Amino acid sequence: MTATADSWSPESWQQRPALQQPNYPDAARLQSALDRLAALPPIVTSWEIEDLKKRLAAAQAGRGFVLQGGDCAESFTECTSPRIVGQLKILLQMSVVMTAGMKRPVTRIGRMAGQYAKPRSADLEERGDDSLPSYRGDLVNRQPFTSADREPDPELLLRGYERAALTLNFVRGLIDGGFADLHHPENWDLDFVSHSSSADKYHSIVQKVRDGLDFFESISERPIHEARRVDFFAAHEGLHLHYEQAQTRHLEHRHGWYNLTTHFPWIGLRTAHPEGAHVEFFRGIENPIGVKVGEALDKDHLQELVRRLNPDNEPGRLALIHRLGAERVAEALPQMIEAVRETGIDVLWICDPMHGNTESTSSGFKTRRFENIASELDTAFRVHRDHGSRLGGVHLELTGEHVTECTGGPRGLTEHDLTRDYRSTVDPRLNYDQAMEIALQIAGQP
Repeated sequence: MTATADSWSPESWQQRPALQQPNYPDAARLQSALDRLAALPPIVTSWEIEDLKKRLAAAQAGRGFVLQGGDCAESFTECTSPRIVGQLKILLQMSVVMTAGMKRPVTRIGRMAGQYAKPRSADLEERGDDSLPSYRGDLVNRQPFTSADREPDPELLLRGYERAALTLNFVRGLIDGGFADLHHPENWDLDFVSHSSSADKYHSIVQKVRDGLDFFESISERPIHEARRVDFFAAHEGLHLHYEQAQTRHLEHRHGWYNLTTHFPWIGLRTAHPEGAHVEFFRGIENPIGVKVGEALDKDHLQELVRRLNPDNEPGRLALIHRLGAERVAEALPQMIEAVRETGIDVLWICDPMHGNTESTSSGFKTRRFENIASELDTAFRVHRDHGSRLGGVHLELTGEHVTECTGGPRGLTEHDLTRDYRSTVDPRLNYDQAMEIALQIAGQP
């Protein structure tokens, strides 16, 4: 077990400073919602969680790679089959390109089926003379700027559970039904393939994969069943601790506690304090976990995080997701690598090249420059190689839709293009051809 019974419980986080938690005005209503949530079936299973942990351990050892991607924040209204299919398609496309280029299996983890809560810079949002609670995601309150909508509503915890379960159930149905069959990658086509500069390269890679499958199956006279179905895992930031606690259960046959809201929860940079409530909760669950790390975490705090969250040095248990920015990664990342090495604990390193490169335009749009995203990722690969470490994954905010939220990329989007199709309510995402360019970049890494 990650934490002994006398030192940890699913409720022990409540004795620690808990940042980024909503203030519910009615404690009885909150408890009623949590009781009902705790009685519902789990969204994921312990054997899926343990399977993912083995795959992350393989990536940590250089025998695989992790592709984690999806929306910055899901919304209840966009829990629709076209959007879910679009997200699955782009992640499948990216993974087949990366697998073909890197010659390693790629584990697909979607930022989906639970990414309904978001941290905020301030508890209150002000518009003119009015001040209301900040919008913290559909799991907490509603976006319209009214007192009724911005009051945290515990019933939304149940709505979030329902949307997460519906999403993951649909993904499982698609995969089990053959949607992810490598023999038919045309099922995954998006508009990307008709006008992107990378279309010919993508189709060439896909055709080589199909030819290889056909050749092997023809000489072996048997189908490759592993090519007809892929494994897909879900992840979200474990921000709302009451929600995470309600679906955390002790499984006697596993001898441990599992957070069954998702396969791979992570701690955000704003809540990654070693003495804080989030670290206290996460240290006791058996799930593989991630932690966003940046320069805001000094050496002592980083080392303490690693020791608390992976005291037994379990392979695949802990992923550090570094988010530093294109201008700082070359200087800051080596210090992180050395600090973790001094603990004697191995981790899976994942690069988040998105969050450190966020900026605002003169017209007020939050955006990211594609060239900075690509540059940080390229530098991260190089720094890990130069320092005897290994980059085992990438963490991206992306969508399979034709949005214009990040500038640059294959179609050379500019600041003026942002007004054309900017849909994100929180952070800017890569659109499908920008995401594919990143996949091709990763596939070409030595």
